[in-house]
Amino acid sequence: MELLNFEGQQVLDSREVAKVIGKRHDHLVRDIDVYISDIQENPNLGNGSTTVFFIPSTYKLSNGRQYRNYLLTKQGCEFVANKMTGKKGNQFTAQYVSLFNQIKTTLSQPELIMEQLRKEWDIPTTLGGALQLAANQQVEIEKMKPKVDYYEKQMRNPGLMTATEIAKDYGWSAATLNKELHKRGVIFKQGKHWVPYSRYAGKGYTQYEPFDYQHSNGQPGVHNNLKWTQRGKKFIYDLLAEDGIKPVVEQMGLLEA
Repeated sequence: MELLNFEGQQVLDSREVAKVIGKRHDHLVRDIDVYISDIQENPNLGNGSTTVFFIPSTYKLSNGRQYRNYLLTKQGCEFVANKMTGKKGNQFTAQYVSLFNQIKTTLSQPELIMEQLRKEWDIPTTLGGALQLAANQQVEIEKMKPKVDYYEKQMRNPGLMTATEIAKDYGWSAATLNKELHKRGVIFKQGKHWVPYSRYAGKGYTQYEPFDYQHSNGQPGVHNNLKWTQRGKKFIYDLLAEDGIKPVVEQMGLLEA
């Protein structure tokens, strides 16, 4: 199972949960519907309380048809586990507890985060290592000049950017960019919205920006739009560059050269 990040909250997809507990997904969804109905019958809990356990969602198959699923919070996993007995229930409990505790431990211990960053970015821990890194970087600067020029020209805006704004650099639409990022395992569709997979959610690449809207019945509502930071834009640049995909401005420069 893999934890997903939904609007800053760690959750599990009910499809993954169904596989672990050995139950058909539509049967698990049916059971959760019953759990929600039972909770909502209690006037002391209120209708909104069910999202503490289960967040309604949808997904699409390759045939284009849309199906229901749920995102389970840690409390939701506990709810499902409490309904189970035997080996499957014990295995599911062990897995979800380990997953959620691992995230909690990492966030509560800054030294673990720093160690992860050192490994990921190969940060030197000695003066000699730092000097060697600086010498290596001087050589790399010349190799990276086209990319540096791009950063200077295109990345001066310190604010958040939409997928549409970033996609224009490549001559794409937002839909094309999102499709490319989805293909590379960076984001996935959650209902009508794109959200990052958990392994990218805490890296400062994205932020959610709320906007107000009105339902068809005139009632106000709020959606959270996924936007990209400057660090996120750099990440997208590097990711696409690995496959030889460059912004239009660099493509023109290469043609002129």
